[in-house]
Amino acid sequence: TIVYINVLVFIIILLIIFYYNFSISARQELIVTTIKQDPYTMSKGSQLEGYCMDLLAELAKKLGFKYKVHLVKDGAYGRQDESGNWNGMIGEVVRGEADLAMAPLTLTAAREKAVGMTKPYMQTGISILLRKDIVSEEAGFFDFLSPFSGETWFGILIAYFVTAVCICIVGRLSPCEWSQPETEPNHFTLLHSLWYAAGALSLQGAGPHPKAVSGRVISCTWWLFAVVLLACYFSSLSSSQGSDSAPLMIKGFEDLANQDVVEYGTLAGSSTLAFFKNSNNPSYRRIYEHMERRKSFVSSMDEGVQKAKEGNYAFIGESVSLDLAVARHCELVRAHEVIGMRGYSIVTPLGSPMLKNLSVAILQLSEAGELAYLRTKWWASSCIPDSAKGSSLRAHSMKGIFLVLAIGLGIGVLLSLFELTSKSRSTAGEQKKSCCAVLTQELSQRLRMINTKGAQETSDKNKA
Repeated sequence: TIVYINVLVFIIILLIIFYYNFSISARQELIVTTIKQDPYTMSKGSQLEGYCMDLLAELAKKLGFKYKVHLVKDGAYGRQDESGNWNGMIGEVVRGEADLAMAPLTLTAAREKAVGMTKPYMQTGISILLRKDIVSEEAGFFDFLSPFSGETWFGILIAYFVTAVCICIVGRLSPCEWSQPETEPNHFTLLHSLWYAAGALSLQGAGPHPKAVSGRVISCTWWLFAVVLLACYFSSLSSSQGSDSAPLMIKGFEDLANQDVVEYGTLAGSSTLAFFKNSNNPSYRRIYEHMERRKSFVSSMDEGVQKAKEGNYAFIGESVSLDLAVARHCELVRAHEVIGMRGYSIVTPLGSPMLKNLSVAILQLSEAGELAYLRTKWWASSCIPDSAKGSSLRAHSMKGIFLVLAIGLGIGVLLSLFELTSKSRSTAGEQKKSCCAVLTQELSQRLRMINTKGAQETSDKNKA
């Protein structure tokens, strides 16, 4: 009996402990530590907002826990000193002052030994941030086309062919241009019209020139179009070449290590600095030794971005953070090269039962597209798209001269019809025929003169 009583008491104690732990875990308000960094965590009045705050809210909703957020006391991410003690958010989690650390904390081997880290909720790497005027792009074979956009070049090509066709039509319709279709050759064939229009674009001209008023209207309009077009082209070309001429070309870390004109540095005590310190790559080692020798570190991300904006300084940091700086500051650009790929994780104490659940929840949010949505929401760019090619003239910026050309072509074709109608009316009076009949005959003869002439030459050969 005593044994049964002892077993029963033991079971009751276990149930009480289980119930107590379960109730505590269900009702416990987790203490979350974070650090201010745009756009992960930012102040909005008395509240905090940002990517990490939205992600934390989604995780709390999915896992059903309550939380309270406070900013890290020493304003650091987490670095281990020589005695093995951690500061920053990692230190608060290690000492039990916080249950979670929600921030852009890089998953590293040293941190993994001290705390628990979830599956990464964001992938990043190390890249370079600098001013656009420091970077010099390699000249391409078709950079001479850069003054105009693709839409503008297409519009110019269409305008060229339409103008040539209009010149050819006017050359056939106008009696002042082609008075005797039966005996005189037509100088303005389609091939000559194309050559004539091309000559105007080169400012050289190609004869013979139109004699009729209608042809001259089209020619003058096309010459005006060509002059304005060439003026815009050369102006934009000279300005783009002047802006792209940079004294230095930096495409990646190899270029950065092999120059001493531009100063560079990274965040003090960051995992980025540890990457260069522990790397066996000679270029990366030279970068680390340069930063140590010049003490070119910055204390915050904002300080690094500000120094890069001031010029003659390249800031080395996490690529996603640099992408945000480029989106907010249009004069900055991020190098294409990204090294040391790693991920941002949420930090928990070692052995925390929440670690597995948080990792699963992060994977579920990623599969549902929530993480991609949050990235799009908080990394929205305030810069004008294609700002690097802002000197390119698009079709809508030259719509005025295209409109003038269209009006000139229309007036020229109408004038040629008017000239042909006047001649048909005069001929109808002399021959005492209907004006419409004479006009129809003239149109048919002029527009089908090539076939008629070819048939007549074939008939003459047969007779011979």
